[in-house]
Amino acid sequence: MVSQIIFIAITIAAIALFGYNLKKIIRNIKIGKAADRTDQPQKRMMTVLKVAFGQTKMFFRPIPALLHFVVYAGFIIINLEVLEIMIDGIFGTHRIFGGLGGLYNGLIGSFEILALGVWLACVIFLIRRNVMKLKRFSGVEMTSWPKSDANYILITEILLMSAFLLMNAADSKLQALGSGHYIVAGGFPISQYLQGLLPDAESSLIAIERGCWWFHIIGIFAFLNYLPYSKHFHIILA
Repeated sequence: MVSQIIFIAITIAAIALFGYNLKKIIRNIKIGKAADRTDQPQKRMMTVLKVAFGQTKMFFRPIPALLHFVVYAGFIIINLEVLEIMIDGIFGTHRIFGGLGGLYNGLIGSFEILALGVWLACVIFLIRRNVMKLKRFSGVEMTSWPKSDANYILITEILLMSAFLLMNAADSKLQALGSGHYIVAGGFPISQYLQGLLPDAESSLIAIERGCWWFHIIGIFAFLNYLPYSKHFHIILA
């Protein structure tokens, strides 16, 4: 019960802070001069679908385009897992959707594959930005804060995906041990290979699983409230 109260309090605080920052952004936008954008609705909608959702601007560079697509798709799809985390956190349940059986196992398995894809893509992005010194990242406009901002985003994504996979690895070991709270649910095609890195003691596994669970959701809340200050605010809009 205590953990539920803490979770609800953190959730309310995170949403309230994000709402406050969003209100400031809307206020600043409204300072600008109004413009009539009701003309050419079909053309405007097609542009939104192609550029905002399809990310077509990135496809002039195939490698970054593929990496961006993996991160973009992974970010959206994996966050479906957040719905379950929210319900579990509020009601004190564990894997509330586990009763979906094979469908649930398939979803968790696909989330893990995407999580690995996002993890690898973010590592490659970090290398491209900080080790390879590519020309398009060496301009004045891409140094200092823009560089740090991108690195913060990438490192956060890596940590969140790592926590997600470690959480599942510990969870699956606890399921195998028959630990009371951990129902047999989920497919673990990636995290199964991390199980050997974890201890066998039930208490240690619970500590790791719970620690990663809390880190994952608090990290998402922190990420949510960092983005309004970031040039990557479009992630939320996407």
